[in-house]
Amino acid sequence: MNISEYDLTGKVVFVTGAGRGIGKGIAQVLAEAGADVIINALTSRYVEGLAADIGKATGRRVVPLVADVTKADEVERAIARIVGEFGALHILVNNLGDAIRKPLVQLTDEELRTVLDLNFTATVLCSRAAGPHMLARRSGKVINITSFAAVKGAPNLTIYAAAKAALVGFTRALALEWAPHGVQVNGIGPGFFPDPVTVGDAAYQQRVEDAARTVPLGREGRLREVGLLALYLASAASDYMTGQTIYLDGGLTL
Repeated sequence: MNISEYDLTGKVVFVTGAGRGIGKGIAQVLAEAGADVIINALTSRYVEGLAADIGKATGRRVVPLVADVTKADEVERAIARIVGEFGALHILVNNLGDAIRKPLVQLTDEELRTVLDLNFTATVLCSRAAGPHMLARRSGKVINITSFAAVKGAPNLTIYAAAKAALVGFTRALALEWAPHGVQVNGIGPGFFPDPVTVGDAAYQQRVEDAARTVPLGREGRLREVGLLALYLASAASDYMTGQTIYLDGGLTL
């Protein structure tokens, strides 16, 4: 069965923090759906090989873009390059994020800023830079990747949880701001989605065991599953949805 609303042929997608984990899963599925995908990371370590692999598997144009999207000038250059080379930017996936697991009283000023920049500032900067192109065309999709921690909370992850909660509010406010211009802004709040390629066998197995014990559905999430939800939010199937954050977490937030 071929459902045309999920066809992304002709669409250009920018996924931040896409060299591994959830971003990798999203990039793979959106390329399979027909999109040309620009995958971003801070270094070329993962994205160059990943871009080649996805491009070969899907027949789509998949391009690595190395940039620090927590820096405004690098974001502006990245968006300008995408629009210059591809002619448009239809879908922005703000996926970049990471945590520093420490008690609040032990966090340094630099660590605090780093967590806020990775999990909130980068999303704001990329949305601000991409916005004029989408608003002028009166069409576009922004997908912000938050976390179940935004509503669940977690010890030793206070700033991470706060930044992810800020993303939920940002998603709702920006959705209202851009709705009159035909641009939808939604979010995904993933639970446990370990990447066996990058966390190592022992750490991956530990996360699988943790998920089996703590997640109501009894298992970890699979990267393809978050990619499929991102496909819905990136496609015409979600044209009547905006401002929503969907928690894909096996029931962790219940």
